[in-house]
Amino acid sequence: MPGYAPNATFHCIALFGRLRGRRVWINASVRLVTSDHLENLLHENRHFPPSPEFAEQANASVAMYAEAVGDRMAFWDEQAGRLSWEKRWGTTLDWSNAPFAKWFVGGRINVAVNCVDRHVADGFGDQVAIHFEGEPGDTRAITYRELQDEVSQAANALTALGIEAGDRVAIYLPMIPEAVISMLACARIGAPHSVVFGGFSAEALRSRIDDAEAKLVITSDGGYRRGAPFPLKPAVDEAVADAPTVENVLVVRRTGGEVVWTDKDVWWHELVGSQSTTHDPEYFDSEHPLFILYTSGTTGKPKGILHTSGGYLTQTSYTHNVVFDHKPGKDVYWCTADVGWITGHSYIVYGPLANRATQVLYEGTPDTPHKGRWWEIIEKYRVSILYTAPTAIRTFAKWGREIPNEFDLTSLRLLGSVGEPINPAAWIWYRNVIGGDRCPIVDTWWQTETGAIMISPLPGVTATKPGSAMDPIPGISAVVVDDEGKRVGRSEGGYLILDEPWPAMLRGIWGDNERYVEQYWSRWPDVYFAGDGAKYDREGHIWLLGRVEDVMNVSGHRISTAEVESALVSHDAIAEAAVVGANDDTTGQAIVAFVILRVHADVSEGTVEDIRSHVAKEIGPIAKPKRVMVVNELPKTRSGKIMRRLLRDVAENRSLGDVSTLADPNVMALISDGLNGPSADDD
Repeated sequence: MPGYAPNATFHCIALFGRLRGRRVWINASVRLVTSDHLENLLHENRHFPPSPEFAEQANASVAMYAEAVGDRMAFWDEQAGRLSWEKRWGTTLDWSNAPFAKWFVGGRINVAVNCVDRHVADGFGDQVAIHFEGEPGDTRAITYRELQDEVSQAANALTALGIEAGDRVAIYLPMIPEAVISMLACARIGAPHSVVFGGFSAEALRSRIDDAEAKLVITSDGGYRRGAPFPLKPAVDEAVADAPTVENVLVVRRTGGEVVWTDKDVWWHELVGSQSTTHDPEYFDSEHPLFILYTSGTTGKPKGILHTSGGYLTQTSYTHNVVFDHKPGKDVYWCTADVGWITGHSYIVYGPLANRATQVLYEGTPDTPHKGRWWEIIEKYRVSILYTAPTAIRTFAKWGREIPNEFDLTSLRLLGSVGEPINPAAWIWYRNVIGGDRCPIVDTWWQTETGAIMISPLPGVTATKPGSAMDPIPGISAVVVDDEGKRVGRSEGGYLILDEPWPAMLRGIWGDNERYVEQYWSRWPDVYFAGDGAKYDREGHIWLLGRVEDVMNVSGHRISTAEVESALVSHDAIAEAAVVGANDDTTGQAIVAFVILRVHADVSEGTVEDIRSHVAKEIGPIAKPKRVMVVNELPKTRSGKIMRRLLRDVAENRSLGDVSTLADPNVMALISDGLNGPSADDD
């Protein structure tokens, strides 16, 4: 594999566990047969300590761990003190009504003021806040003073439309500055926003509007993706046609395409553009709702994850500072996520802007108009911190290192990974090819529900290991436990839980507190569990193994899909892989692998058989895939996660389930059409 260390020793050994033959509750919707603990012997022997130069200037320090353990509340008080409060809190944490937390009780804060106004007041109004790069090549450089003016105008416009503190606003926009401005304007007036990814259907948008009872929808005529404009307004028209709570639709003109106009519609440039650039902000209670972000639920009804103000901003600001080692006024930061996802909320809008970041906001896709677009942007803006997903990294590896090698990436000094576990081979490629074998990598674990990063290396402090998120950050308690809730030992796997409340934690599911308690807190008393498996390695560091429903049971052995996938992509012919367990009369479940080959690889039965043998060598015969299917694409959500549920449907010859959340609904047809090509089945 290009960029993979030739002397690396990476051995995957499956999750082995003695089956107890019983059923246990994992959450309200998932039942698994499990052992008391899951032995897991995945080994990674390489360590990458921070350079002395990086360590000397790092924001984080090893002393922070001891400080947080010694007095956890004082530690979080110190982090909250990095923000500007109108009134200081009286109590750091109220956990008397667990699992409903209150952080910084009695404090009053305005999130938008912390993200914009205070930087202008401190004399940094001329610093660029956002370098916007549109997919067609149009650009804007927005300073903090200009951002303050536009957020104030938008806040005045929302007030003119009758939006008051507590009213909900749905935002359905592409990756343009107005998306960030809209979120900040809502925060400024205390109106919780519900950002809906601009690729979701009218039906998905409607369900979110109705559940939040949104009073206003902010959208655009459309946006640009893959070299062409795409419409957004028609989906909004359909979604709000019979929505009883929506009074107005505020429309940004982005593409200039024709739109159908209704009596609810208002042009952004006409209303917002005519407003005063002065707005007097109101300060709100620390627990005032900041936003609702919907994530798919197992019942079919989207879950509205509720986040509030003071605790959320404290942790997103703190983590952005120590995990990314951000230097205000010096770094150029780029998180490649969409604002429609929690990563965009926390690490494009609130965390970076609270820390006076200069950042890149890119509208389009990484392959438009060419496959080097991201690297071209990094070279253009001298990006120093890059935060992206393993899916993207593996895609770039598939395209080959020749593309990024054409661009000057020497401005980069830190790389981040988010969204799913990153396999060691992709980690090494990322470090060697993109980071020039010098940039530390922070592999971060967190969720929509946690609001901010929970487990990550600290750059300048941690000697990282490829593929491991390492340890909980200072102030966070995360533990791997067995069925009984007891901590497992080293080289053992189980369930990742959070046994202490944290500032950015969700405050509930919008309108459904019973579901909140049942889904996240019912497995063990006052312990948070959201369904991820994990393990400790021999040194006690944490490895994420994906969702517990993605653990396969093969002949009594419990095997993580993540580990088999890591073994697969360590084969030099494979760029990406997804593994599922399919029902099997003999073994209970059989391992079925879907693989994307690198451009140089030959598609032949010999190659496929060699892949199966490679897995058996790396892990053991028990993990050898029964079937290997070569495909051109994998089904992924718009946030880049592989939808293994659909691959199980294919592996078991079932009709496909709901494909509405796929980034490209046509992928499943491509997979089905491609299955007539080379594959190998167990003898």
